[in-house]
This record gives sequence, structure tokens and C-alpha cells, in this order.
Amino acid sequence: MASNDPHSALVRAALLEEANAALRADLTRRDELLAQREHLLREREQRIKLLEEALRVLRADRWGASREKLGEAPGQGGLFNEVEALVELAEALDTAPALTATPLRETRPVKGKPGRKAIAGHLPRIEIRHELPESERTCGCGTPLTEIAPEVSEQIDYAPARVQVLRHLRAKYVCPGCEQCVKTAPVAPQLLPKTNAAPGLLAQLVTAKYVDSLPLHRQERIFARHGIHLPRATQAAWMIGLLTPLTPLLNLMDERIRESGYVRIDETPLQVLRSERAASTEHWMWVRVAGAPGQRLILFDYDASRGGAVAERLLEGCEGYVQSDGYGAYDGVAAKLTLTHVGCMAHARRRFFEAIKALPCAEQKSATAAHEAVRRIDALYTIERETKALEADQRQRVRNEQVRPQLAALHAWAEALVRQTLPSGKLGEALGYLLTHYAERQIMPSPASMT
Repeated sequence: MASNDPHSALVRAALLEEANAALRADLTRRDELLAQREHLLREREQRIKLLEEALRVLRADRWGASREKLGEAPGQGGLFNEVEALVELAEALDTAPALTATPLRETRPVKGKPGRKAIAGHLPRIEIRHELPESERTCGCGTPLTEIAPEVSEQIDYAPARVQVLRHLRAKYVCPGCEQCVKTAPVAPQLLPKTNAAPGLLAQLVTAKYVDSLPLHRQERIFARHGIHLPRATQAAWMIGLLTPLTPLLNLMDERIRESGYVRIDETPLQVLRSERAASTEHWMWVRVAGAPGQRLILFDYDASRGGAVAERLLEGCEGYVQSDGYGAYDGVAAKLTLTHVGCMAHARRRFFEAIKALPCAEQKSATAAHEAVRRIDALYTIERETKALEADQRQRVRNEQVRPQLAALHAWAEALVRQTLPSGKLGEALGYLLTHYAERQIMPSPASMT
């Protein structure tokens, strides 16, 4: 029989409540563990997603197209330091080596009208006349044919570079009376005296290396095909020897860049094997670009530091605008030198392009947010290209009417999207970069479209 003792009932109720409390505590701990594990799983999924993005970007940089790649072009790792390396090698072996205007282009064909683009009109023409033989210049009725306006077609031909020798004949004069006075006509001042390098050859070597990225060893082989023995060590010695005579020209370019009112500046890492200025092997090549359309000036300055003092030295004396990427040192320098610091749309576009490369292959050709950002930015560049030939006031009017509304729409679109995007992902980084620079400074088209 069940006991009706009130004390026993209270004990059973207390035990039951205690058991229920223990169960509730176990359930609470289980829920907490499940929440922790779900949070951990979400973090792992996000990390896996980020790592997959990084892996796809690395694969694209390694094996994909290099158009948007930030690093060195394949095979051009020694673009800047090849000359110094060859000279050091010659010294180590104790061997002493012997010491542009853009072509005019035809106007683009009218949209909607197919046809081959006309060949540039400034190129020289060599006419090749084709005639019918005498036996075919008679009509079937017996009347001789009369020549009318010819049909003209054009081909692009290429004449290989011609190597020639400049032979200097210095007239000598002697006094017929005493036969003691002899005078020789002097030659014009030379860039590299006591060498057999003419100015045209030196200009070709420098242009081929630093404009066309053609290493000296390839130029050595090219000249060998012409029967000219021109070792790369000799070329390197000539390159270094040009520094002194060309310094006034470099100083003039530097002055004009500082006076231009609009300077674009950037810095790129450069590996240095030996340096007395810093322990790190990563140094920097600073690049400044300025000049009106068709008169662009580009100067490279090497420094072991990436500090703001270098940027201040390169921008001292400038007025107006300075355009750069997101490197924070430029903000302080611009404020100190009273320059207006503007951002660069090319750097913003590049980050969205990296976000596209980070997508799975199946999504890289679909319409994603990163694609939309690139499309919107490309529309701004289209306006810049189409108005490139206009006068400054007309170009400004087009920018006010078309570019400003599109920039405002891009900003609003990015602000709405960033709230739904993972900040640490490639798309989130691109949106953060765009919005940060839009808020802190003006953002303008890239240097390529402004020159």
C-alpha cells in the first residue's frame, strides 16, 4: 500500500524536482555545447571558404592570365637590377668590360560599320605597281584598253632594324711654313667618350630594356644576328655610364613632374640580394607619373625604405593633386604638403577582379556582385576613353553629367551590399577598400585613363 505520510510525499517531490533540475541543467549544458560546436563549425566553414578563395587566387596568379597580376611578369624578375648584377659579376671575375613619342593612330571606325581598321597614316608608303601584260590590254571588240584610277590595297610590312657604322673623319691641318703646327677638328661631345657606342645605339639599348622589358642577354643575341659582338657586360657598363651625362635630363623631368599639378605615385617591392642600407632584402622602387596627354613623364626612384619620408621627399614642392593606392603614409604626407590626396579606381577594380578569381570555376563567368562592381567601374573607364580627345572644359562637363551620378550609384550599391557580405572574404575586402577610400578621400580613375 502506498504511504500517505506527508513527509514522504514531500521527500519524493523534492527528489523529483532535484532530478528535473539536473535534467534541465544537462539540457542547458548540451544546448551550450551544441551552440559552441555550431559556432565552431561556422568559423571553420568561413575559414575553409577563405582558404579556398586564397587558393584559387594563388592558382590564378600562378597559372592564369597575368593581366591583373600585381607581381612581376613572367621572366622579368631582373628588370631593375640586371645591370648592377652583371657589373658586379664582371668585377668578381676581375674582367673589365669596355666601356618617345607614341605613333599616331587613325580614328576608330564608326560603330555599326564593319571593316578593317585603317593603317596608321604617318607610316611611309612604298608603292608596288601591278600591270596587265600587253597581250591582255585589248578588249574583245578590238579596242585598246585605257587605264583609269587603280584599285588600292595596303599591307603592313616590317623592315628589320639596320645596324650601321658612323665613321668620323676629323680633318687635320698643318702649317706649311714651320711644319710644326698641326690642328685636328674636334668631334661633337659624346655621351660616353672613349667608347664605340653612338647615341642611337645607346637609346636603343635603354629603350629595349626599360620600355620593352628586353633583357641584355637577349639583346646580345639580337646583335649577334647582325654580326655585332656586344656582350651583356659591356651593355651593363654603358647603362651605368649613362647616369652622369643624363642626370640633367632626369633633374628636368623631376622638376616638370613636381610642377605638373597632378602626380600619380606608387611603390613596388624589389628584392635586393646585398644592401649596405638595410638588413632586409625587400626594398622599394617608387614610381611617379605626370604630364599632359601625349607628354607623359615617368620616373623611377629606388630606396631601401617604404617610409613616409621617402614619399615626402618625392612630393616636396608639388601642388594640386596626388593620386595613390591605399598606403596610409600618403595621407600624412599630403596633409603636410597641403596636397589633395585622391584614391585610384584601378586599385579598387583590381580587388573586385581578385574576388572574381577567388570564386569557384563554375561561378567565375556568372553574374555575381564582383562582376557587377567591375562592370560599373569599366563603365567609368569607357567615359574616360570616349572623352579623351575633348578639351578640358568639355571633359569636365561630361564628368559632371555622367561620371558623378555613376560614382554616387556605385557608392550606394556598395554600401547596401557590404552589410550582407563577409568582411574577411575577397568581396568584403574589395567593398571595404572602395568604401573606405570613398569616405576618406576622393576617388578618381586610374593613371592609365588620365594620361
